[in-house]
Amino acid sequence: MTERKILVVDDEPPILKLLSQVFTRAGYKVLTAERASDALTILENENIPVMFFDLNMPEMNGIELCKKIKKQKPMTIIYAITGFASLFELSECREAGFEDYFKKPVNVSTLLKKAESAFEKVKRWKKM
Repeated sequence: MTERKILVVDDEPPILKLLSQVFTRAGYKVLTAERASDALTILENENIPVMFFDLNMPEMNGIELCKKIKKQKPMTIIYAITGFASLFELSECREAGFEDYFKKPVNVSTLLKKAESAFEKVKRWKKM
């Protein structure tokens, strides 16, 4: 089986650390970035099918990052996580290409279920 990689992008280091630990313990290889530009640099060298982005970040927000990645890699499955639900509407996230949207604090078991579901989808797509 190929390596199951997840990219987590959030400008809050404690959130990055928590999600990295949770996904790593579940058997995923986790790459993290505190800025959108760092995420884009990682993606130049890595093929990562599943991602979780904070929406409210300096420099480039999660919606802009999602749009940019979806143009280059349309089959990527990306989830939005935000503590600022009023700033970002669900419809805006869907239009950007997010698979789903979660408000902080989110239950990590929910994120683990979404990650597993995303990798099952990726596996099905590869068989087609």
